[in-house]
Amino acid sequence: MIRKIVVVEDDQPTLDLMDILLKKLGYEPVLITNGLDALANVRSEPPALILLDIMMSPLSGWEFLENLRAENNLREIPVILFTASPMVPGQMAALHDPKLGILQKPVTFDELKTTIRHFLE
Repeated sequence: MIRKIVVVEDDQPTLDLMDILLKKLGYEPVLITNGLDALANVRSEPPALILLDIMMSPLSGWEFLENLRAENNLREIPVILFTASPMVPGQMAALHDPKLGILQKPVTFDELKTTIRHFLE
């Protein structure tokens, strides 16, 4: 069974790279460029995991995560924050969310593989 991973990222070159890497790892990437469209997609077809950029508009990654965790049928979906911001690890730690991980941009193929497998296997 191929597992779907939603990638929420507003940078097209990063989306293109994640598409290639996730397919190489055997996952089905669903690429979405903003948090509002991603919420609608996740509500209709919950994925196995979400890779989430933080710095987006009109809905930031933090706002997306807050909305996701507020919905009973979606709150258990693992989310990996995908960011270049050095502030995110501290903000993330304050949430005490065991279904939440982080990848610092730029990410290597091995880091991506290891982090995804941690949450899905």
